[in-house]
Amino acid sequence: MLKKFKEYKKLNLKSISKEITQYWEKNKIIQKSFQFRKNLNKKDRSSYHILYEGPPSLNGSPGIHHTVSRTIKDIFCRYHTLKGKIVIRKAGWDTHGLPIELNVEKKIGITKNDIGKNISIEKYNNICKYFVKKSMKKWIKFTNKIGYWIDLKNSFITYKTKYIESVWWLIKKLYKKKIIYKGYTIQPYSPAAGTGLSYHELNMPGTYKKVKQITPTLKFKAIKSTLPKEIQKFLGDIYLISWTTTPWTLPSNTALAIGSDIDYVLVKTYCPYNFLKENIILAEKLIYKILLPNKFYSVSNNYEFDRSKIENKNKIPYYIAYKFKGKDLFKSRYEQLLPWFKPYQEENNAFQIINGDGYVNENEGTGIIHIAPTFGIDDLKIAKKNNIPSMLILNEKNIPIPLVDMQGKFLNCYPHGFSGKYVKNDFNTNINTKLVSVDHEIVSFLEKEKKLFKVEMYTHFYPHCWRTEKPILYYPLYSWFIKTTKIREKLISLNKKINWIPKFIGKKRFDTWLKNIRDWNLSRSRYWGTPLPIWRTKDGKEELVIGSIKELFLEIQKSIEYEFMSYNILENFIPDDMRDENYEKIDLHKHFLDKIILVSRKGAPMKRESDLIDVWFDSGAMPYAQFHYPFENRKYIDEYQFFPSDFIAEGIDQTRGWFFTLHTISSLLFNSIAYKNVLSTGLVLDKKGNKMSKSKGNTINPFELIENYGADAIRWYIIFNSEPWDNLKFDIKGIDRGINKFFRTLYNVYSFFVLYANIDGFSYKEKDCSLKNYTELDLWLLSELNTMIKKVDESYKDYNPTKVSRIISFFVLDQLSNWYIRLCRRRFWKEEYTNNKIVAYQLLYKCLITISKLLSPIAPFFSEKLYIDLNSITKRETFESIHFTNFPIYDLSFINKELEKRMLLVQRITTMSFSIRKKNGIKIRQPLKKLLILIRDEKIRFELKKISEILKQEINVKNIEFMESYNDLESVKYIQPNYKSIGSRFGNKTPIISEIIQKFTQDKIKEIEYKKKYIFFLQGEKFILFLNDVKITTEFIKNWSVIFDNELTIALDLHITNSLWEEGVIRELIRYIQELRKKCNYQVIDKIFIYINAIQRIQSIIQKNKNFLCKETLAVDYFF
Repeated sequence: MLKKFKEYKKLNLKSISKEITQYWEKNKIIQKSFQFRKNLNKKDRSSYHILYEGPPSLNGSPGIHHTVSRTIKDIFCRYHTLKGKIVIRKAGWDTHGLPIELNVEKKIGITKNDIGKNISIEKYNNICKYFVKKSMKKWIKFTNKIGYWIDLKNSFITYKTKYIESVWWLIKKLYKKKIIYKGYTIQPYSPAAGTGLSYHELNMPGTYKKVKQITPTLKFKAIKSTLPKEIQKFLGDIYLISWTTTPWTLPSNTALAIGSDIDYVLVKTYCPYNFLKENIILAEKLIYKILLPNKFYSVSNNYEFDRSKIENKNKIPYYIAYKFKGKDLFKSRYEQLLPWFKPYQEENNAFQIINGDGYVNENEGTGIIHIAPTFGIDDLKIAKKNNIPSMLILNEKNIPIPLVDMQGKFLNCYPHGFSGKYVKNDFNTNINTKLVSVDHEIVSFLEKEKKLFKVEMYTHFYPHCWRTEKPILYYPLYSWFIKTTKIREKLISLNKKINWIPKFIGKKRFDTWLKNIRDWNLSRSRYWGTPLPIWRTKDGKEELVIGSIKELFLEIQKSIEYEFMSYNILENFIPDDMRDENYEKIDLHKHFLDKIILVSRKGAPMKRESDLIDVWFDSGAMPYAQFHYPFENRKYIDEYQFFPSDFIAEGIDQTRGWFFTLHTISSLLFNSIAYKNVLSTGLVLDKKGNKMSKSKGNTINPFELIENYGADAIRWYIIFNSEPWDNLKFDIKGIDRGINKFFRTLYNVYSFFVLYANIDGFSYKEKDCSLKNYTELDLWLLSELNTMIKKVDESYKDYNPTKVSRIISFFVLDQLSNWYIRLCRRRFWKEEYTNNKIVAYQLLYKCLITISKLLSPIAPFFSEKLYIDLNSITKRETFESIHFTNFPIYDLSFINKELEKRMLLVQRITTMSFSIRKKNGIKIRQPLKKLLILIRDEKIRFELKKISEILKQEINVKNIEFMESYNDLESVKYIQPNYKSIGSRFGNKTPIISEIIQKFTQDKIKEIEYKKKYIFFLQGEKFILFLNDVKITTEFIKNWSVIFDNELTIALDLHITNSLWEEGVIRELIRYIQELRKKCNYQVIDKIFIYINAIQRIQSIIQKNKNFLCKETLAVDYFF
């Protein structure tokens, strides 16, 4: 029995996803895909396409935004598989770091301070591991459901011992290059998270938030005897006024910075709080920002100032008494603003006026900057340059500490009730953040101390922790750093070798970031992460960096000899045994490693530096650690087999995250780029363009979405709706539109094909028909098909999947469904199985099978289903899956650009004709007498005449005539001057020229319309009128409707004769009967009887057209 193509009652993408998932699982299709094309030359790097997976942080469930990058990566892996490549795509999981720890703390109800006290570090780390394993299951489920084919079985996991060992090896190599160092510097620090942050973390999108806070202008009393003599002579106290946005740092002030060549002034005025006379110093250019005109006014001399009185608090006089350069004040001193503490060392150098060139400006504030070296990066630089001490005091252990602890609280030794208070309310989880802040309290205290000159609320952007979303502090920390500044130029140079999509991300955003790079803070004072493999003596004079477990094993043996260790806790580990079961015997996390004491060369005990490694280094190490390099698979990296990657794709936020760390590590250690092509995806926003968040209630559950719509619909929406690098306003209604417009149309094309193919028994057993049997329409579709293949291939190569989807969509909707099939329906209706019909079947089959392959990277489930349904009957290919096939190859000999242009013109004419019908309320089924087409190009007219029958059929007219000029169509033209144009060109001659234009004859109007210009002389002077200098309107004879589209003009005869009307009635009746057949679920070949109730005139029309009616509706007979 002849097998038939499968027919379906309706499209259901959700059930297709489930069916194909089962097919893949049953036949192990995904597993086979990772071994596919392994018969190629494995030593040839060009045989491979390497994807590096940006490992998602397993700190919870995947969100809707994760569908974007996973879809993008999957698309290009599938594309390169079709193109004959061996595609290497290992899954990876980022299992360490702050996001995971914070989630665990929240879930089990603890804070960082509880770890090691109320819960052991080992137990805490085991909970973290349990949490990430649980999260990994959700991610694997999501990965499978969205159709992302990646090697999950051999995935890299950052908490695994082998992975950590590779990271250690990288750290040791950096250390040997003298690129790693330990320093006590000011770093971004998150009290809420309890750890320092790197600068790339501080520059993640959304970390800078707008805040409004109190900002005082303060009076620092100068020690008069240290000032220049010219200033000392002024009577009364002299104050340097300084503005700050961080009042909580004022107890830590140790200097005031000014600009050497900035002009400063001594101003006599009144304090706006107590209205006492005062002498203040500030930058001259900033007087009007401090002494605001609505409150202060200037007097011209000292006499006038001395005689002035304050009659209104908003009318305070001031007088500029003396001008000088900033350098005149260097080394002058002032009284400590809040004399609560003294620096533990070099106190005599504190509280000076110092050179702040390069830091002080005249844009805001007072031109005098308060310096607190313990809480400012630039403050510390300037302080060190001028030998100014930081405000550090000694604790009970005689260790110098800052005045704020690591929880963000003032030390308990603070006077005046400030002890133990949080410097920002955000750090205190037990209070309402709207309560009075420490900043307000300090300002109030200073006001009572008569040290406040002015106060205001100020709005600016302040950095926040990327995970806790709470403010950071710039805080003094002992940290280990990577000296990335040393290779700044190399990073910039290598970046130029990377193909960024879009270009501006690499050329501007990433390049700018690299130019302003700072040393990478590698240290994290947390518990769950890759431990820093550095052991140090107590005095810090000796240190050892461990680069492998074997090395650690041997060092422990030495330590046992010195009796620092009683036994080797790695005794069950077998060095050089690379089996997974050997590595699973040990756990290289903090709770394990901190038990190990090593011995220095001089015989001193060494303990491990307590910090962990920045989790971004973990993920940046994946090109090497995923293969356990260099302990295994050395050739993958050393011989550049799997390095660098051909492609990576993640969100825009990774520009200063994973993209940066990959680039930095590969540049530092291998003098190479880590990736050749990188696509940076935009943000996923809600449909109104707002950021999605649980608190706003505008998040979308991806699992529910996939369950409701199927993965293909979501993938198509993401790709088709906007280019990957643009932000996506996610609107669920758009998914429905994609299903209805694209997938349903393609499904209908398939349904149309199989309906008639099954009737005729077509299964592509015949040889391919010769092109001689192809009609003009067939040749056009063949040309468009090959053009599409070419364009799609080029767009995939350019990493533009959106362009791919739109090219395919245009072909399916406009070329195939709305044009070719509509014009070819009658070929399929015919009962004879002729070459003409076989050509149509073969061509339509080729279109469907080609579309399925081109579409398969974007919509893998639907494409697989379409391919199986087609190929299972024809057996033309032996592939088990569409994803194992080869990418279609276009044939240039089939591409006929002239034919494509010609057909495009036909389509334009058709659209214009339909527009006329719609405007005049005439249905397309109503035949009309004549269409006139104005085409001046003789060649195009000749070519159009070849397919005039197609035009007649599509437009539903009896005759088509071609015009060479408007003379062929009776009309009257009217011309008016375009005053805006001629006025600007001809000036005072405009009235005369306007009169000449209005007297143009019909011939002159047609001349300017045809030649696009008209030359004439006026009083011996030559003038040229262009087409845009005039406005031409045309009125045609009755019953004709005309429409223009650039160079194309058509006219449709709207007069409907009686015979035309009768034919229209029959066509409308046929349409109605066909609808009834469809509602009754009749098959295309089913014969019917028709019963008609109609007036006598309609009955008469039916009788005249009996044969036509019965043939079109497959009616045996009809009855009235």
